[in-house]
Amino acid sequence: MVGLIAYQYNRVAGSHPAPTPTALLRAQPQQLGANCYTLANNWLRKSNSGWWEMHLEGEPFERGVANGKLSKQLLTFQEQAFFEQICRLVPSSFYRQFLKYLIGIYNRDLEQNLTEEQRLEIYGTSLSADHKFDEIGPAYPRMMNYHAAHDIGHALQNLALVGCTSFAAWGEHSVDGQLIIGRNFDFYVGDKFGENKIIAFNSPASGHKFMTITWAGMTGVVSGMNMAGLTITLNAAKSELPGGSATPISLLAREILQYASTIEEAVAIAQKRQTFVAESLLIGSAQDNKAVVIEKTPTEVQVYDSQHNYLTCTNHYQSTALGVTQLNREHMRESASVYRQQRLEELISQAGKLNPQNTAAILRDQRGLRGEFIGYGNEKAVNQLICHHSIIFQPQKRVVWIASAPWQLGQYRAYDLNKIFAMRGLSADQEIAEPVAIPADTFLQTAAYRDFVKFRQLSTQAQDGQPVPATDFVRLDPEYYHAYVLAGNAYFQQNEFAQARQMYRTGLTKVIASQPEERYLRKQIEKCTAKLD
Repeated sequence: MVGLIAYQYNRVAGSHPAPTPTALLRAQPQQLGANCYTLANNWLRKSNSGWWEMHLEGEPFERGVANGKLSKQLLTFQEQAFFEQICRLVPSSFYRQFLKYLIGIYNRDLEQNLTEEQRLEIYGTSLSADHKFDEIGPAYPRMMNYHAAHDIGHALQNLALVGCTSFAAWGEHSVDGQLIIGRNFDFYVGDKFGENKIIAFNSPASGHKFMTITWAGMTGVVSGMNMAGLTITLNAAKSELPGGSATPISLLAREILQYASTIEEAVAIAQKRQTFVAESLLIGSAQDNKAVVIEKTPTEVQVYDSQHNYLTCTNHYQSTALGVTQLNREHMRESASVYRQQRLEELISQAGKLNPQNTAAILRDQRGLRGEFIGYGNEKAVNQLICHHSIIFQPQKRVVWIASAPWQLGQYRAYDLNKIFAMRGLSADQEIAEPVAIPADTFLQTAAYRDFVKFRQLSTQAQDGQPVPATDFVRLDPEYYHAYVLAGNAYFQQNEFAQARQMYRTGLTKVIASQPEERYLRKQIEKCTAKLD
């Protein structure tokens, strides 16, 4: 069986598109500054905010080649971060090899679920991939499978890696009546993975010019806006185990962003593609001056319209058809999604007419319902302090505001897409963001922020099996239920069952993010009691 899997994997791994050659294959990037490179009219630079900014243009294979050559070092860094996370989750080299072949078989038809344009762009990028990661797989199929990694992990384990929040307002709910959208992408696979994020500006040979938030090697879209004023953001929903390969959700989002101008066109594209997993796609449209949510499952597409001039979206379905499914209702009961949406609606009602400044304040909110303090890092908060990126869209103006690190706490810098896409290449290492900014959150200057950073460091040490004094967790984040989980676990490992039980019991008095976590606390209390009897 292993031999058959290996044969099938290597058969699939040996295939790749046959692109038309481009002169970029022989060209090398030119350096304009310490962290600024150009390749024809393509460029990559690191801004003063810490974000990498990249512009790509031309045919699909050309864009891919330019992407790989410009971001080669970032791509190696990103793969290293991803590989380390895989090794952490799957320590056995033998088992990693087995999983590689198994996923290769599972995804043997993945390439057929991509458009020719997507295949060519990914292949062009893969030519710059580092061969030291060939343990995972050859470069081209490896890069393809990275685009499906979110979908597979999300479906297999429904991991708490993505707990995103997004909302939109227009008409009487925005300052100028025009559409405004706020979004936190709470995607977390370790701190290292989020160190080199990219704001990509794409000028494809066909379709709309568009911007997206991404990372090296990622050609799909999780958050973006095009020059037709259409925006898209992804929010994961509860999924069944997929039965086979399909279109990765980020590549469907990319197709919508590149080729749709209106909500109707976005829905038509979503209906054409079969996807791995359940997802909510919040679509904002300048032409329609409103937003809806496309709710997509592997077999069905529904459109949720709030019938109000505002819309909220977390991680459950809201349409009449999909909202009542058993899987969705179970997820609503068990997860933090409904609570976080209720808090989001509270904040919107309190904010008045939305503008970029009060939209940023909502995205930074760390409290629970009715303003209750629920500890730093709680998944029930809009701001969970794990944010990969936070972005505000003003579609009619073609302006986006993007938060600087850490999370959504740094300055929000504005980018005017009209100006950026009017540029022809880059002749000097210069800032392209607008001089205006939304100031950094004052929380950054507090002792509480410093305590939370230390708490995260200790949490990581505990997950890696390093001993951490139990009292440190509670001291640093005393209102966070998970601090008592970690403290209880530390005592439990030291066979101090009375102290462990007390920590778990105290944890039950706090606002707990999900029912599975509450059940874990109760189970640990039972174990401690059994040990003490």
